[in-house]
Amino acid sequence: MTQIDHLGIAVKSLAEAKQFYERLGLEVMPEETVEAEKVRVAMVTVGESRIELLEPTVSDSTIAKFLEKRGQGLHHLALHVTNLANTVARLKASGTRLINEEIKVGAGGHRYVFVHPSSAGGVLLELVEDAAHGG
Repeated sequence: MTQIDHLGIAVKSLAEAKQFYERLGLEVMPEETVEAEKVRVAMVTVGESRIELLEPTVSDSTIAKFLEKRGQGLHHLALHVTNLANTVARLKASGTRLINEEIKVGAGGHRYVFVHPSSAGGVLLELVEDAAHGG
C-alpha cells in the first residue's frame, strides 16, 4: 500500500528545529548523518507519518544549495511503496524522469529514489521502501 512516509524539511539548524517540534510535544528521534547526501537528519514522529528535518553537513550539498536559493522550508514529499524496484522499473518504462535511477540507502537504512519535479507536478518526490524489504 502506498502512503505518505514523510515530509522533508530543509533547516539551517537541526538543533533549533528539533527544539520547536519537541515544544509541540512530538517525539524527535536521534540524529543520523547520511554521508552520501551530505546531511544530518532527525525524524519527528507525527501519527503514522514523520517529518524529516534536513541540515547540510557541507556547503556544497543539495540541501545547502536549496537553503541558499529558497531558504528553510519544505524540500520534498516521500511516499512509502511496497516494492521499490518494481515501481522504479514501471516509472522508467513510462518515461518518468528520475533524479537517481539507482536505488540508494538512506537514514534508518531505508531504500529510496527521487523523482524529478518535472515528472511529479512540480514536487520533488522521494519513493521509499523499508530497509527490511531489500528487493
